[in-house]
Amino acid sequence: MKRSEFIKQTTLLSIGSLLNPFITQVAKKDNPTLLLVSGWQDVNIGDIGHTPGLLHVLETFIPKATIILWKRSNGEEVKKLLNKNFPKVKIIYGGVNKDKDVDNPEIMEVFKKADVMIHGSGPSLVGGDNLASWMKHTTKPFGIYGTTLENPSQYHQSILQKAAFIYTRETKSIEHLKKVGIAGDHVQFAPDATFFMHIRNDEKGNSFLKANGLKDKKFICAVPRLRYTPYHKFNPNNNGWNAERIKLVEETNEKYKEIDHAKLREAMIAWVRETGNKVLVCPEMTYQVEIMDELLINPLPDDVKPFVVKRGYWLPDEAASIYAKAHAVLSFECHSPIIAAANGTPCFYLRQPEDTIKGQMYYDLGFNDWVFEINNATGKQIADRLREVWTNYKKANAQLKTSMDKVAAIYKTGTERVKKLLV
Repeated sequence: MKRSEFIKQTTLLSIGSLLNPFITQVAKKDNPTLLLVSGWQDVNIGDIGHTPGLLHVLETFIPKATIILWKRSNGEEVKKLLNKNFPKVKIIYGGVNKDKDVDNPEIMEVFKKADVMIHGSGPSLVGGDNLASWMKHTTKPFGIYGTTLENPSQYHQSILQKAAFIYTRETKSIEHLKKVGIAGDHVQFAPDATFFMHIRNDEKGNSFLKANGLKDKKFICAVPRLRYTPYHKFNPNNNGWNAERIKLVEETNEKYKEIDHAKLREAMIAWVRETGNKVLVCPEMTYQVEIMDELLINPLPDDVKPFVVKRGYWLPDEAASIYAKAHAVLSFECHSPIIAAANGTPCFYLRQPEDTIKGQMYYDLGFNDWVFEINNATGKQIADRLREVWTNYKKANAQLKTSMDKVAAIYKTGTERVKKLLV
């Protein structure tokens, strides 16, 4: 078994042992029906990755369970991706109105069948209304898995106070919960479910690599990002933002976009000039395809540009296959490094302060050397650290294994806490 596969399976075993005793206990049976609400949006491979990550955990370690996915977004491509990789999982859709009733009768039938409801990984309690509907129509337990819970609203607090388990995806969320009086053994740190995403599309990935002359471990990936995701440009009704909010987003993005990306370009230039290898500029979100040229390609020196390859938006299975072959992944986005780490590839997270507290997860897992707080980091520091990786790749891979082993250790500890809680 390859090292990356061993790490993945070890970690999965730990998370499986964490969830399984709890779920079988509350369901009072070995073959529970689990309702997972997830799939917040399809314009971000990280958000897509939450769902297959947790589905893989549940299918692997609670094999007798029936899993039903209540998917919030309804993109056809992602549905096909999930159906292909999880043929046993039934996918349902439907909204919740202001009275916390659902608009699809099929959901009410699922409420009757399901024993436990799980809120998947995400930036907040995105599925709060879904949980509220479950609470209104059933008396059965529910829990939160791998979610950021920063400054939860009164509404979200009212839901969280009744949760049977709350697994936050970084330790700072636990601090935020304590401030509003939500604490106990049922509140634990469990990192983002994208760490357990196992799906890949090697056929498509290898075809792209071959077509663009990208050789195994002979290229790095660079992922751009603006300080604020410009949701108002591609979501209905300007994402509900008022003119003041849109002005703040656009002015902040304009102010920092060149300052930030110049630092990543410095590392790209060092890589090309000193190794003679290529760079793949690729997106985590759809909008980033439009900013690649302006921020990461056009400003490069003429001797570097011929070594740069560009990739349009993709799904996480192909991204995982590409990241697995990369020497390293350098990203302003949070989830591309996670997908890289899950596939045994060293990764840098160039963290922008506007990108919420989720970045604390990297420090919680011991990725300190590979996190760069972009306001304080220089391009030289990023390039120097990348140089350390390519000059001593064995050491870099050992660092990665240490952090991924820490993921497994966290879940092992969590298992004991949950067992004690349930006895």
